Formats: sequence, C-alpha cells, structure tokens
Amino acid sequence: MPQVDTARFLKDLHELRKIGAYKTGVHRPTFSPEDMESRRWLMDRMAECGLEPSIDGIGNVIGRHPGPGPKLLVGSHIESQNQAGWLDGALGVMAGVALARSGLPVDVIAFADEEGHYGGFIGSRSFIGELPEDEIDRLANRYHGKPLRQALREAGLEGLPRIQLEPGRHKGFLELHIEQGTQLESAAQQVGVVTGIVAIWQWRILIEGMQDHAGGTTMAERRDAGLTAVRLLAMLDERMPFACGPRSTWTCGRISLDPGAASIIPGSAEVLFQFRDVEQPMLDRMEACLRACVQEANRRERCTVKLEALSLSKPALCDTAMQAALAAAAEDLAPGAWRHMPSGAGHDAQYMAKVMPAAMLFSPSINGISHHWAEDTKDEDLAKCVEVLAAGVARYLGNNAPVG
Repeated sequence: MPQVDTARFLKDLHELRKIGAYKTGVHRPTFSPEDMESRRWLMDRMAECGLEPSIDGIGNVIGRHPGPGPKLLVGSHIESQNQAGWLDGALGVMAGVALARSGLPVDVIAFADEEGHYGGFIGSRSFIGELPEDEIDRLANRYHGKPLRQALREAGLEGLPRIQLEPGRHKGFLELHIEQGTQLESAAQQVGVVTGIVAIWQWRILIEGMQDHAGGTTMAERRDAGLTAVRLLAMLDERMPFACGPRSTWTCGRISLDPGAASIIPGSAEVLFQFRDVEQPMLDRMEACLRACVQEANRRERCTVKLEALSLSKPALCDTAMQAALAAAAEDLAPGAWRHMPSGAGHDAQYMAKVMPAAMLFSPSINGISHHWAEDTKDEDLAKCVEVLAAGVARYLGNNAPVG
C-alpha cells in the first residue's frame, strides 16, 4: 500500500493558496500573472517528486512519470473563479503530486481554464483534440473581452505546441475535488465516490412583446415581455419538481429586458435557463416540461415565446472498475464515512471520460460553499481523501503495478 505524505500534501496546498491570496481564498483568473506564477510553482513541485514537467501552448501543465509501462493520469485545474476558493481544482492537482511523491506511476496534469474565463474546459478539450485553432481565434475573456490569442501571447505561451493525449499511455484519469455541496458534511462523511458527472442543458428563451410608454399604455393594452418572462419562470418552478429526479437542478442565470428603462414597457426579453442531471431519462423529462411550459405561455400570453437550445451535453458516467477500487479503499480507510454520489457540477473528468476510463472522488465542503473566498474543507478530511485516492489507485492498477 503506498504511503502518502499527508503533511507535505497539506503544506503544498497551503503554500499554493498564497499565490493570488484574497481574504481566505484566492484570485487567480486564467492567464493572469498570479495564474502563471502558480503554474511555474507547480512545475517546480513536479520536478521535486521526479516528474518531468512542461507547459504547453494553451497553458496546460503536465508532469510525466519517467518510468516504463502505462500510467494513471491525475489532476484538475489551478486557476480560480474571481475572488473565489482555494481548493476548487487545486486540490486535485496537488493530490496528483502527492501520489507521484509516494511512488505511484502517475502523470499529473493541471488543465487550463476549467473555470471558463475564456471558453470553459479549453485545457482538457485541447488535450483530447476538441479545441480547433479557429475556436481559439474566436474566444475572448467573458469579463473584460481580451482575445484569447492576446492572453496567450502576454502569458508567454504563444508558439508553444499544444500537448495531445498519447494513445496507450494512460489506464485512466482520476480527479479529486471538493463536493461544492452539503451532502457529505450533513451526513458527517469524509469521502464521496462519484458515480457520474451531470449533463448541463443550456437554453435561451426569447420573448417578443411591444415596447411602449409605461404611463400612457393601459394594462389591458400591454404586451409586456418582462412580465411574460416572470410568469413563465414561475410556471417552470412550479412544474419542474414533477418532472425531475432527486438531484436534478434548474437555474435561471440571466434575464435581460430591452430597452431596460424604468418608464418603458419591455419590448423583448432574453432568459438563459439551464437544468442538470446525471440520468438521460430525467433530462428528457425536464426538456418535455420546459417545452410544455413554453407552449402554454404562447397560449396564454400576448407575447411570443421562442425556445432555442444552446448546448445539450451528455452525462459522463464514471468507470465502474475505478469506482469499485475507490469504494473499497474508502471502506478500508473511512469505514461507514463515505457514499456513492453524483457530481452536480462540471469537471475536466467529463472530457477525459470521452477518451479513457475516468472517475472522481469528493471531499466535503464546509457549509457547501464554493466559487467564493469562504470555501473551505477541514485538513483532516483533505488528508483522508488523498489517502483514499492513493489506495484506490493502487487497487485499480493492481498489486504488480510498477512503482517508483
């Protein structure tokens, strides 16, 4: 059984959080000076534990194990949301470094921009060959508009080759991550073995009414796109519970009214709406509910409602053999203090699952907080999870796996 130096693992994690420190969290936006400093720091840690580090033209950092035979790929990301938490992503990368230091045959990777400052999962998509050059030409920062090409140039990455997946090198991909929810904490459990990663179905709802004067137009005459949007969302919130599963979620992330003035009746509205589940039948049922509500709104309202699908991803189910190895390790090291559970958030593992067996392990999140500087997890839970991860890797690779 590999022996993980949990004290060194925690020391590394806490040292990494000093780069871009913000209150008790971090601020390391993709390709910012803080992000690039953290990538250079990571390459030094990789070299210290015998890995061969490199960085590529999209910002991915990979540490390659120099020994013979197939490896396991372990990692996540180290950039952050703005003024966000210190563990989201970084936990999985430093866990990989800890496994490499223990002698396990792993490559460690820190993917670029999982958080979506420029496009979302561009690092993992690039690694598996799903990020074409023309998309890189089009992408820009969603907050300040800087083109991705300019950001890569300023970060010193322009002209570097993009590392591609090497066929046959990896037996699978593993990612340790904070739960970003309250299921583990509320059950006083330390470890979550992830069964699958939800699909996220994104929709745009367009509502056309009639822009008019807020004082001169009677209520009977109005075609108010804003009120139609509100009523439609209320209908969805009432009916979705009858269509969904126990871990389904739905969210209205944005309502835009045009022209958006206090004394003008909105002539149009745009609503961004998404729902998530790990089971395809539940996704289909929620889509049917959404379409039925739009149809009902068109029957009731004076405005016209149109529905447009933006993206319909597929659930990424975790590999059963990897789950079994992690579950056995969890029962050995945290008996009765673990559970099987789905991931309600997207992760790089869902892209790795397209090309190799993939699985995830969750640690608890205090109060379920994530994407906020107050995000935190107890050190003892972090240590327990990295021990379970290492034991699970050893089980999955088998007793005769090459070590060192």
